[in-house]
Amino acid sequence: MEHVIFDGFSHQLPDTDPEETQEWVDSLASVIDSKGRPRATYLLMKLLEKARETQVGFPASVSTPYINTIPAEQEPWFPGDENMERRIRAFIRWNAAVMVTRANILSDGIGGHLATYASSASLYEVGFNHFFRGKADGNFGDQVFIQGHASPGVYARAFLEGRLSETQLDNFRQEVGGIGLSSYPHPRLMPHLWQFPTVSMGLGPINAIYQARFNKYIEHRRIADTSSSRVWCFVGDGEVDEPETLGALSLAAREKLDNLIFIVNCNLQRLDGPVRGNGKIIQELEAVFRGAGWNVIKVIWGSAWDKLLSLDIDGVLLNKMNTTLDGDFQKYATESGEYIREHFFGPDPRLRKMVEHLSDKELQDLPRGGHDYRKLYAAYKAATENEGSPTVILAKTIKGWTLGPEIEARNATHQIKKMNKAQLLRLRDRLRLHEEIPEELLDIKLPPYYRPKEGSEEFEYLISRRRSLGGPIPSRIVRSKPLEPPTMETISEFFLGSAKLPVSTTMVFAKMLRNLVRDPSVGRRIVPIVPDEARTFGLDALFKEVKIYSSQGQRYTPVDAGLLLSYAESTDGQILEEGITEAGSMASFTAAGTSYANFGQPMIPMYIFYSMFGFQRTGDLIWAASDARAKGFLFGATAGRTTLLGEGLQHADGHSHVLASTVPSVLAYDPSFAYELGILIRHGFEDMYGENARDCIYYITLYNENYVQPSLPDGSTFEEIQEGVIKGIYKWLDAPAIPNTDVPRKATILFSGPTWHLAKQAQEILAEKYSVAATLYSVTSYKNLREDGLELERWNRLNPTSPPRIPYVTKILSHDDGPVVAVTDFMKIVPDQIGRFIPRDVFIPLGTDGFGRSDTREALRRHFEIDAAHIVVSVLYGLMSSGAAKAEEVQDAINHFGIDPNSMDPRRANL
Repeated sequence: MEHVIFDGFSHQLPDTDPEETQEWVDSLASVIDSKGRPRATYLLMKLLEKARETQVGFPASVSTPYINTIPAEQEPWFPGDENMERRIRAFIRWNAAVMVTRANILSDGIGGHLATYASSASLYEVGFNHFFRGKADGNFGDQVFIQGHASPGVYARAFLEGRLSETQLDNFRQEVGGIGLSSYPHPRLMPHLWQFPTVSMGLGPINAIYQARFNKYIEHRRIADTSSSRVWCFVGDGEVDEPETLGALSLAAREKLDNLIFIVNCNLQRLDGPVRGNGKIIQELEAVFRGAGWNVIKVIWGSAWDKLLSLDIDGVLLNKMNTTLDGDFQKYATESGEYIREHFFGPDPRLRKMVEHLSDKELQDLPRGGHDYRKLYAAYKAATENEGSPTVILAKTIKGWTLGPEIEARNATHQIKKMNKAQLLRLRDRLRLHEEIPEELLDIKLPPYYRPKEGSEEFEYLISRRRSLGGPIPSRIVRSKPLEPPTMETISEFFLGSAKLPVSTTMVFAKMLRNLVRDPSVGRRIVPIVPDEARTFGLDALFKEVKIYSSQGQRYTPVDAGLLLSYAESTDGQILEEGITEAGSMASFTAAGTSYANFGQPMIPMYIFYSMFGFQRTGDLIWAASDARAKGFLFGATAGRTTLLGEGLQHADGHSHVLASTVPSVLAYDPSFAYELGILIRHGFEDMYGENARDCIYYITLYNENYVQPSLPDGSTFEEIQEGVIKGIYKWLDAPAIPNTDVPRKATILFSGPTWHLAKQAQEILAEKYSVAATLYSVTSYKNLREDGLELERWNRLNPTSPPRIPYVTKILSHDDGPVVAVTDFMKIVPDQIGRFIPRDVFIPLGTDGFGRSDTREALRRHFEIDAAHIVVSVLYGLMSSGAAKAEEVQDAINHFGIDPNSMDPRRANL
């Protein structure tokens, strides 16, 4: 860091006493010459400490020496029974290793991870025994984001507590039978144990930050008192290379989230090798976190180093610690005491003399701080007492610690899945479990688990510690009650259409959202989430009405203060205006969408975003939200590949519905009209928050294309239309009468989103010019129709002696004849989802396959071949395929509409 300029103020202020200044500079130079740079560094650090104590300002330093932040003399009294807790840790360590080993003996290659928990057992246990608060006592408890690869240790602890059985442990990673344990923290698979999914690396940290912020949000809005809840997030040092891990650090500091604590397990190794072989990851992270405004606590060295550091009068040991690279520290963790004496202490005779009283074994056993219970307790306690900023604890550990020399700190450690008898014996000896695990028990095929009997001293201590902290962790307890849906008056105005006023479904949603936040049943629980596009989506009218949430309130006068729609912030504001971060917005969605489980308070996130940046950019976060059993509404605004004028390839969404189809708990809808949107949103409230609530997510696409919104169609009851909208399809417009034709040719056109008017134009052209009577159907959800078809297809396959069941889309379309043409502003694969369930011989999907581009809507629709002309040609071609039209008729239509049959397939354009 010596080349970084931190502050240039010393060159800009006048020197009021140059002679005194020179004396100080000369004194420093003299110390460097006579005592060396380490001594000069030490003196400067002491001066800076004094300056901090007396509140004298000085340039910020982004890193401190490579030693523990909390000096030994400032460590608090440790309140637990250290020997008892060591024994409990030994039991957990043993069972975690045995569980993974047994799983891979029974099913070779089933996988699992030994080394991560082995390195972090003390990090977790100091929390479990002294800090992590549960919610069995009726409180909200803490939210603990556990590092995914450490799950074996959490299962092993739950086994000791009697929460899991030996049979369940033996079914680690074997869940199909219903009694197994998931590979990683998965609330979707184990809803009574896990709270937060974390193994898609990087997502745990960003979700933890926004969870802590959401805790403040609902507290400030007086919905739940979360003041006693903390968010703990365990992170691997290799995980920090994921952009999401560190991407929201400034938010945590800016929002003063002193309810948030990161614990970074710095075992210096990632999956394939060192994290920073040529650097120092702890120093790097200290600079990153401190620079972002976090309180940083380093736990690098265990207690045995304290005496050595007290002897370091010249600072040579500190200098050696500061200059030794992580790659070398990893090497020392695998070598003998003799090697350490020669290579770490040996080059400097002062260092060698410092440890001459220590044996090689004692040198080899010099501990890292992340395995020292007292050091960790001091750090955790300091973190919980810190006010005004989030805290990160950087704890240095050894990957695979206690697992033996063949596993500890090796580059291949992460890939080791089981241990042989000799390795298990060494582990047993290291853990001092000779009495509990006799050697003969390791001669059998499966090494044994060990659990102290109920009533034993160890068991009672284990349970009493958790009882004093409010019950077991992790534990997902759902206490929320059903909500009444919005009143029908909130959405009924949209059933009448927009009269003669052209309006987009995005603008319809903006008006609908205003109605919803005023609704007496659900208004207060709605959490509008916007990634800095509120004005784009027409939501700026809400700024003054419900205000934007800010933990600091609005301490400035906004530039538009005199305007009706001025930018208004408040500590009890309702809108989460996240800035330009779809990832952060999605993390807020998850926090709000799981509030029903975490706090017994159902909140209703309504997150609106550029649809391209949802399932494409933050799809992994959406999948994690689904895993977390989040519920709420995602609105993909500015959807469609031809509707967003002038934005071009990167903003042209033609595939979010394809990606949405991959997430099982997502219900994906593509409405065309205001009344459809109203029906879907009200039904979503009932589905997710009513008496028979489901843990699902509604994805609804919105468009920026203005058109007159029609009222509810004639010919069907509201109940029939509502059923069709929810299930995915309904008849929107009957085929027109064809004059002078006794038996007109028939066809069916399916549409979604803004393609309705293209379908209607095609219907009129077909009737007037080609004597074809086409019926129009609105398809609101191809995903729903496909899943219904697949479900009934499976039922028929497995119940061959029963009358076959008919898919909903098959029933609906069975009343008409002729070819079926489906037109969408998404890729053809979206309507193709129901191709096998269409009860006709000919099905032609039209869609927008290929890269998007900028142009007018008309030009784009001609380019992607979804305009009225291509719909007409497709219908005629479908009739030709069934013998109801001639090839010449199709060719005449192609010529009439000026379609170039030799033009490039848009799917291949620009490839």
